[in-house]
Parts: sequence; structure tokens; C-alpha cells
Amino acid sequence: MFRIENIQSTIENAIELIDSKNGTKARINLSYGASIDELVFNNIKVITNLKPLDHKKTYPSSILFPFANRIKDGKYRHEGQNYSLDCNEKEANNALHGLVYDKTFNVEEKKQFDDEVEIKLFYEELNPPIGYPFKFRIELLYKLTKDTLILKTNIINIDEKKFPFTLGWHPYFNSIDLEMSEIEFSSTKKIKSNKNNISVGVEPFDSEMPLSLSKKLFDDAFILEQPEVKFFTPEYDLVLTSSEKENFLQLYTPMNTNAIAIEPMTGISDSFNNKIGLKELLPDECYGIEWQIFIKIK
Repeated sequence: MFRIENIQSTIENAIELIDSKNGTKARINLSYGASIDELVFNNIKVITNLKPLDHKKTYPSSILFPFANRIKDGKYRHEGQNYSLDCNEKEANNALHGLVYDKTFNVEEKKQFDDEVEIKLFYEELNPPIGYPFKFRIELLYKLTKDTLILKTNIINIDEKKFPFTLGWHPYFNSIDLEMSEIEFSSTKKIKSNKNNISVGVEPFDSEMPLSLSKKLFDDAFILEQPEVKFFTPEYDLVLTSSEKENFLQLYTPMNTNAIAIEPMTGISDSFNNKIGLKELLPDECYGIEWQIFIKIK
């Protein structure tokens, strides 16, 4: 049976999409950017929030908009004008992971069926910061089925000016044993970064697939040739797909955890300046993308 439950307390405002028959649930934290706080399939944890690590440092499952990853010194130029964003990555002096990861989203619509459940959420920025003075609406539709989680994201320009943007998602995938896990994707180009994780170029990438995660710590970005990434663990396998034609992948392995961030993105770090993957949205226009996770329990 599929259903939706509200989880409210003094410390959280969440909603759970539940498939009680199969021990599956997706918890969405409305107070923290409508991020997936936890995804469990057949009683196996697939997406984790990395607690007790501080979410202000890990950004678990955050929606990364209007920029994915970083902007060097928080500075960029658009339509002949210079802008400066707050640098929330103080030690490297970067603006990091966009402007909606800590915003509270509202519920617009709920739908429950025998074989799936979905919820539509939204946030409207009507008082934008000086560093990104553009009004926008972001809509998220989460759909849970027996073997998939789907995230559809729409960005609507409700301003009178066009604005630049990239978009990403920052889920951490849990493994019972990361050393025995593998990842597979199609890429021949890797993004070169400096010590502050700012993109400085592109270099060739040639590696046999799948990649073993044994004794490897990733903090790397790739240009994808195919819109899918596969993750193999001792308990489950998954395929993460994107509806976008031009896709980038960020991999990040936090130390001392059995998790890896597999981040689909439409651009790379400092896209506002290097223009790689950068998009623009005219007033009243809408940009949409769909990410889908297909899960097979072993």
C-alpha cells in the first residue's frame, strides 16, 4: 500500500512517501530544501543524510540551484554587470551549492495510487539576494514506485530579466561495504580542478569500468557521454539516469563513511565564469529535468 505521511516536530518538518508492503520509504525534509533525508528500499538504506555529520557541511541530497558546485570568490559577470555572492565556503572563499539548499518548500499537490505515490513541492524566491537578483520559482515532483524514485525539477523565471543557472542534485548513496562496491559510467573527459576545487580545464580520462571503490576517495568531476551512472553494492544495484542531453557527474567520498555522493549536474564548478554547461532562462520560460533512480535488491 502506497501512502503519504506528515512528520512534524519541533526539530523537523518532513513528509514520507511510503510503500508499506515492500518496506520502502522516502523521507523529504521540507525545511532543508526539500531534500531526501533518507531513502529505504525493501528495508535497505539506499540514500543517507550522513548523520551525525553536520548537514551544513555535507549538503545531503540538496538541490543545487542556481549553481551546482562552486563559484570562485562568489564573483561572476552577467549581461555586462558584475555580481558578488556570499562565500559560504569560507576557507576556500567560494560560493557553494546554490541558494535553495536551506529554503523551506511548500506542498502543492499529493497523489496516491495503488502502485505509486507522488508529491509536488515548490519554493518561490521573491526577495532575491543582491548577488543573484533574479526572481524564480522551483518545483520538485518526487514519485515513488515499487522499484524507482523519480525527481522531476522545473525552474521557472518569474523575473523581468533573463538569468544564468546550472542545476544539480547531491544524494549520498549508502553501502553496507563501500570497499566491495563499484561504480560505472561512460566518460573520456575529466575536469581539472585547483586546490580550491575550482575548474581550471579538461583532461583525458581513460579507465576500465566498473571502477572499484576500494581504498579510493573521490572528489572529481566528469563529462558524461551517456546520461546514466550505475552503482553496485553487496545489497543492491542502481541505475541513475538523466533526461538532459548534456550531463556532468561529480563524485565525492566523505571520509570514514560507507557512502558516496553521486551527483548529476548540468554544469561544473565555476560554470558562471567558464560557461561550461551554463544555461540562461528568459522571463516566463521554464526549464525541466528528470532524474530517475532504478533500484534492484539482491
